[in-house]
Amino acid sequence: AEMATFEEQTECIVEALFSDLLGEDGSDCRSLEIDSGDSVQSAEEPPTRFDPVVVASRLRRMGDQCNVDFEKVSSEALAEVLKGKKLKLPSRCLQMEKFGAAVESLSRSWSNQNPELVYERAFLAVSVKLLMHVSKKVLSMVQPSQLTNVINGNSQVKSYIEACGGWVRM
Repeated sequence: AEMATFEEQTECIVEALFSDLLGEDGSDCRSLEIDSGDSVQSAEEPPTRFDPVVVASRLRRMGDQCNVDFEKVSSEALAEVLKGKKLKLPSRCLQMEKFGAAVESLSRSWSNQNPELVYERAFLAVSVKLLMHVSKKVLSMVQPSQLTNVINGNSQVKSYIEACGGWVRM
């Protein structure tokens, strides 16, 4: 079977993450994967099959570990994203840029404060956390394409994920 492109995989992962976030009890995705390190798969045998649900639950855990308090950060782009107005289509694109800009600046400052945290992992954690935060406030504002575009649009993050062996090994 032909392997999906990085962008197509990102889209599948984000869709899985969204269906998890929208799930009533919020435990759908988490219960599907117990990835505590002592799973059946040994460390020498990295996963080879791409499973967006597994990757989405890992991203969600990364987001859960992100301790950035969005309400206390002073960032113009973030403030725009958090305003959460119902937007008409042209301004939704503008908000998309703000979402990307907010994730970018927050990731940089968070990884600078935590030297052990590589920027790319900070970027993924912050983007998932911000998405979860915004979706709790105004669900209608959040579209899967926002996160997909932010991840796919960051060549540094894409290179990092590919260097790790792709989404399968994230």
